[in-house]
Amino acid sequence: MQNLRNAKPNILVVGDLMIDHYLWGQTNRISPEAPVQVVDVSKETSVLGGAGNVINNLHTLGASVSVASVIGQDDIGKELLIMLKSLGIKTEGLVSQKGRKTSEKSRIIASNQQILRYDKESKEDISTESVQEIIKAIKKDLFLYDMIILSDYGKGVLTKELCQEIIVLASCQNKKVLVDPKGIDYSKYKGAHFLTPNKKEACEATGINIVDDETLLEAGTWLRKECELELAMITLSEDGIAIFEDKMTKVPTVAKEVFDVTGAGDTVIASLAFAISSGEDIVSAAKFANAAAAVVVGKIGSATASMDEIEEYESTLHKSSSDMHIKTRQELEKCVITAKNKNQKIVFTNGCFDILHLGHVKYLEIAKSFGDILIVGLNADSSVRKLKGPSRPVNLEYDRAYLLAALEVVDYVVIFSEETPHDLIKMIEPDVLVKGGDYEGKIVVGTEFAKELKLVDFVDGKSTTKTIERIQKESSLC
Repeated sequence: MQNLRNAKPNILVVGDLMIDHYLWGQTNRISPEAPVQVVDVSKETSVLGGAGNVINNLHTLGASVSVASVIGQDDIGKELLIMLKSLGIKTEGLVSQKGRKTSEKSRIIASNQQILRYDKESKEDISTESVQEIIKAIKKDLFLYDMIILSDYGKGVLTKELCQEIIVLASCQNKKVLVDPKGIDYSKYKGAHFLTPNKKEACEATGINIVDDETLLEAGTWLRKECELELAMITLSEDGIAIFEDKMTKVPTVAKEVFDVTGAGDTVIASLAFAISSGEDIVSAAKFANAAAAVVVGKIGSATASMDEIEEYESTLHKSSSDMHIKTRQELEKCVITAKNKNQKIVFTNGCFDILHLGHVKYLEIAKSFGDILIVGLNADSSVRKLKGPSRPVNLEYDRAYLLAALEVVDYVVIFSEETPHDLIKMIEPDVLVKGGDYEGKIVVGTEFAKELKLVDFVDGKSTTKTIERIQKESSLC
């Protein structure tokens, strides 16, 4: 996860672009004209949909994204182009075709429930001229891309001719093509790296009724062989993702709350492409995609998952690595803003935590009880030497940070090299500042930036200094 935070792969998305249009409101009555609900609309929003939602997910994760598609010469097409450019998406491969209607799906949401959808769009295949314009644009910049996604919504952009030309071009330059398929004829995707149909789509495409692991393996094997894929993949909703190479591997997921599955497949393929093009293996990429999808289904409408949201989700499942809880100041600042926006109570404490012992853990448990988020400021090695002398610390700063981050009560660890955490506390502005009971009657650095100061007594007889003295004494006796 940590290496993905710094990744910025260059990914091309080819597919059916559309606008997801939402009318939000409340319904409290039935129409006198017909037996239907009356929705009092209070808000209207528009977001990128279809392949545009894949683009939005990639952009949110931090990828550099290009698009190749066809839109109509209409107001919806103009709006869509503006939305893409506002995100900094490269649109050189976007073709405007006369007489074609740009897709728009309008949804009416009442009391957080979708009650109606109506569509305006063209569904026929794009023209041969449009296919050639897209191919020309892709050929020009293909060397720039780390990966290509084909996002098929069955609206006519991904014709068999276009898919096959892209796959052959990509193969010549050793570029992977990932496909989110549509329909039952998968022959047009032949030669791609892998496809990501869901279980229902896989059943329809293979003609195999997937009811258990045996039939799942049969369907995955069929997909891999018939479509000449390097590997196959079938998404299984709440059961995760099944990967088919020489054997079947199932990567489970847990979505705590499901409000809307709209766009979850877009999130999965975007996350897979992002992770694989950033150097992750297929199983790690699938785990990352599962977590991203779990974040998205907990939201209403086509949505995206940021790195912070994915990390937070994994933390709640106790599946995040300890590394993920060690933050730079810049990363911590974002976490603090997120916590405050959620009205979470932030607790801060600091120390050397050289040799972690019972006293430390009990102290931190009490500190966490004062709020929702516990941030631990950890003295860097240079800072410890100034405070404790040249023989300290016993454990290096990363080792100390990792052990602290592994504790369930600790949310974030940040290392500081100054003698005091004054500037760190100023940046965080915690609700509660916690120090040891030995600070009774003394000046505590940073209290002017905190809403409240709490002093916590240490456990008698438990300290790093006494532990070191005992070790030295026992060593001398040997």
